[in-house]
Amino acid sequence: MNFLRNLLAAILGCLMAFGILMGMFFIFAALIGSADDGVVVKKNSVLELSLMEPIRDYVGRDKTDPFAGLWDDEVGLDDIVHAIRIASADENIKGISMTTSFVQAGLAQTQEIRKALSEFKETGKFIYAHSDFYTQKDYYLASVADELYLNPVGGMDFKGLATEVLYFKDLQEKAGVKMEVIRHGKYKSAVEPYLSNTMSPENREQIKALISSIWEEMLGDIGTSRGTSTKRLNTIADTLGGRTPDYAVESGLIDGKVHFDEYEVLLKNRLGMDEDGEINYVDFSDYVQLAGNKRLLTGKDKVAVVYAQGEIYYGEGGKEFLGQGLVTRAIQKAVNNESVKAIVLRIDSPGGSALVSDIIWREVELAKKEKPVVVSFGNVAASGGYYIGVGGDEIFAEPTTITGSIGVFGTIPNASELAGDIGINAEQVGTNKNSVDYSLFEPMSDSFRNVVQEGIEDTYETFLERVAAGRNMSIAEVDSLAQGRVWSGVHAKENGLIDELGGLDDAIVAAAEMAELDTYGIRKYPKYKSDFERFMENMGGVKAKIGEALVQEQIGTEAFMLLKEFKQITKQKGIQARMPFSLNIK
Repeated sequence: MNFLRNLLAAILGCLMAFGILMGMFFIFAALIGSADDGVVVKKNSVLELSLMEPIRDYVGRDKTDPFAGLWDDEVGLDDIVHAIRIASADENIKGISMTTSFVQAGLAQTQEIRKALSEFKETGKFIYAHSDFYTQKDYYLASVADELYLNPVGGMDFKGLATEVLYFKDLQEKAGVKMEVIRHGKYKSAVEPYLSNTMSPENREQIKALISSIWEEMLGDIGTSRGTSTKRLNTIADTLGGRTPDYAVESGLIDGKVHFDEYEVLLKNRLGMDEDGEINYVDFSDYVQLAGNKRLLTGKDKVAVVYAQGEIYYGEGGKEFLGQGLVTRAIQKAVNNESVKAIVLRIDSPGGSALVSDIIWREVELAKKEKPVVVSFGNVAASGGYYIGVGGDEIFAEPTTITGSIGVFGTIPNASELAGDIGINAEQVGTNKNSVDYSLFEPMSDSFRNVVQEGIEDTYETFLERVAAGRNMSIAEVDSLAQGRVWSGVHAKENGLIDELGGLDDAIVAAAEMAELDTYGIRKYPKYKSDFERFMENMGGVKAKIGEALVQEQIGTEAFMLLKEFKQITKQKGIQARMPFSLNIK
């Protein structure tokens, strides 16, 4: 009896302790939430912009949830742009100090932030920038500043864009495990690394054209801000004219090389302060919270913005991947909401499952029968990402958006050679001729390959039909632009794959015009579960983040990204409408 009494007492004590800890946790979280409301912007303040967190188009937080963002380490592009625009009208904010290094955003996202900063400057306020090191993306963003500075012993990259593709043919042969590949499209080179040890001329052609177009766009923006020509900037890149702070100053890429304390003196001079004064900095993350309570667009009528971001997999979907469940319900909610008069579908996806892409495409088709649907492409709208947007009434893309990749493929792992080498023999028993269609441990049969190829061809034809109908082209015209090739936003417009070059705001304005709205507000869909909610459900959100952080710390960032890429490959099921390669432009 004593044992049972002690056991029950211990259990009760643990429950009480857990309850007390949870209570304290809720109180602490509530205090954190209320602290955001206490951000005070003093007169003559400078907004400090560093952008250290990973940037998504949309993080989908519920601002009424005190635990929203508690464990999140990401920031939404929509929140960043909104905060900059609120700061433009804030009389207490005199300027922005940019201290960005290693911006974790795509080029199209970076371009949208740059546009918002350019609009900020047009109000007469200043932007200064300083860094210890500028990557090319950092410099592209920072070059919008009125004055741009670098640490005297710092450095910068300015040499033109490049990318690298890994090939695995020899590795497969040595390991005895290979990927069986079935594809359509001569540019559909997502599977090329499994078939060859060298890059095909078609793949080299499309990558060269893509990164050249993006580079020209970047140079155009930089040249406008820095008052120099694209030709001059290319000469600087070719001669590595920014490889040291001295060369960067001489080349006109930056305005000076100064330590941060010297940079602050320059800021004080711009603010009209004494050198021994203290600058009123406002942390940008705090200002995002403050700006979130203010609206630039208001009205009882709404334009809904539905965000579809991530690789496409069958399932519910969430922040990590794009599934049919969450997105189709979001579109349906926007259609059924009487206050919503038009819909903007914002897409940032390299593609994935062809089945899921078609399910979401169908929902877009149904939606535009009820309300105008305008599509906005973000960093990438390739393959399945392009597929789901092609049903819209009008399509916008940034000049730097990676667009198109109209093609499909299938990959199936095969370990028959490895099995033979290590002495494994697999025997199958079936009831019908085709009941045993494929085994990981047997070579792929011609009959099975033909069946899969037939599915690939059917899916490709369906893809062409969807694009042809959405873009008012013939099947032949689409096929000539397809074959899995990717385009920049500029070339996509030239080829008729999109309607206009522009960002999300341009798409929203177009949607409002279609719905004949003079005044309107914005309603965003969907709302994602926070990490705290997922933690309370299954402890998965935080556990996964901690595990990823530990692995990344041990093996390094580049190896970790390669590991994640391999993991994504293993998750691919069914026919894929996917970006033709993993492209890391640097």
